[in-house]
Amino acid sequence: MLSALDCRDRPPEEGTAARLQGFAVDKTFLSSLKGILLETELALTFIIFICFTASISAYMAAALLEFFITLTFLFLYATQYYQRFDQLNWPCLDFLRCVSAIIIFLVVSFAAVTSRDGAAIAAFVFGIILVSVFAYDAFKIYRTEMAPRASQGDQQ
Repeated sequence: MLSALDCRDRPPEEGTAARLQGFAVDKTFLSSLKGILLETELALTFIIFICFTASISAYMAAALLEFFITLTFLFLYATQYYQRFDQLNWPCLDFLRCVSAIIIFLVVSFAAVTSRDGAAIAAFVFGIILVSVFAYDAFKIYRTEMAPRASQGDQQ
């Protein structure tokens, strides 16, 4: 009879070892276009968070929330952990993340520029740059992931 200690002491079988690799980072993803876009979004969101913290702390929660959401997506894509949740439509979730970030940062950036503070104006400039990066990311997601599915549905 095998005890629990015996099962832990044995090395895992080959099939099990391939399944349980943990959170290995895919370095080719980080250098791909999608990885670079996510890294750029992450960096710009952090810069905007710092600018809002220095000037108008009421708006920093939006930038911090979007920073954590982008960080989560970068982690899930870089480790390919998102493939374990195959019930979710990841391109659609990523597209909605970009669209919501565009709306949030447009509103917050234009609201911040009315304060005429130096850090708020810097947050506005970085916000407009970040909105363009998010818009490009949403366009690429729609073009590569969602548009081919819609055309396949029309042909059937």
